[in-house]
Amino acid sequence: MTQAPQGAAQYAAVSAAPTVVESAMRRALALAAQGPAHGPNPRVGCVLLDPDGRTVAEGFHRGAGTPHAEAAALASARSRGIDPRGTTAVVTLEPCAHHGRTGPCADALIDAGVAAVHVAVGDPNPVATGGAAKLRAAGIEVTTGTLADEGEELLRHWLHAVRTRRPYVTLKLATSLDGRVAAADGTSRWITGPQARAHAHTVRAQVDAIAVGTGTALADDPSLTARTIDGGLFEHQPLRVVLGRRPVPDAARLRGPGGALLHLPEHDLAAVLDRLAEREVRHLLVEGGPTLATALLAADAVDELHAYVAPVLLGAGPTVVGDLGITTIGAAARFTTHDVTRLGDDVLMVARRAQPTTNQPRQDGRPVRPTQEEI
Repeated sequence: MTQAPQGAAQYAAVSAAPTVVESAMRRALALAAQGPAHGPNPRVGCVLLDPDGRTVAEGFHRGAGTPHAEAAALASARSRGIDPRGTTAVVTLEPCAHHGRTGPCADALIDAGVAAVHVAVGDPNPVATGGAAKLRAAGIEVTTGTLADEGEELLRHWLHAVRTRRPYVTLKLATSLDGRVAAADGTSRWITGPQARAHAHTVRAQVDAIAVGTGTALADDPSLTARTIDGGLFEHQPLRVVLGRRPVPDAARLRGPGGALLHLPEHDLAAVLDRLAEREVRHLLVEGGPTLATALLAADAVDELHAYVAPVLLGAGPTVVGDLGITTIGAAARFTTHDVTRLGDDVLMVARRAQPTTNQPRQDGRPVRPTQEEI
């Protein structure tokens, strides 16, 4: 076991009021938010405080294969001639205790002679967890749960994926006021305005994968790219996923510039989510038509709704969702409004599950949910 360096005990942890640590944690959360929202790794920030509560260094994780936040903060301190011994590390996620692409963060903090560590959220990843226990065993004071709610919010996609062993599923809907996704003749471009569509592309640029059914792929020939306002491509392009047994044509725009294409000839949503989890997809955005939306909602597989609503009335045409098998209002699929934003003439409502997901993994690791839903 790594031991704290000789002489580290003579340094005292931050003795200032809790508000100093909370302020540092808010800064750590802001730093973490600068990291990529996509990718297999969590967004993490770290602030180092001296015994008087002053910030001496900070860092954040910039994505898989780069230094973790704690290592980045320690390196920043040393690059400016600051000895990190006796500092207090304020970290948004429990320091890891495993060897991956980089070494254990817990060991780095111990070797640096850090006197105390404050953590917002414990690490639920069974591969990486154990950092807090390792730090305590080395004589370092560890406090957990500092601004835990804020930490959970920042990491909600990643935490959900690790805890449930399936991606966080966001379902995008774009409708008229009367819930139509197209006119009676099938035309749908465009129900929503340019600001709403631009916003949807910024969401695409933050997710790991974007999915449609084969019906949408064949009818609309989408590219499923994340595009900037000027029509260029964002640096990050999500994995493009097509669900269903019909083949994707060789000339489809889905085979053009953009993210990699994954065709899953499946009608089994649990199997689809398992396959995506195996590829370390943490956040899945679904933009399919009513058939796929209905299947996901009927299977209780949606964690968040993005409903773009335009002040347009069509009176006829396909509705956003089909029959969910609900016969009474008490059985309605309910979500909780998280945010409402005006985008030009349109409105975006972001809603999340009204109740925590019941999709806890079984002992075999597969989600507990219906396994046959037609796509």
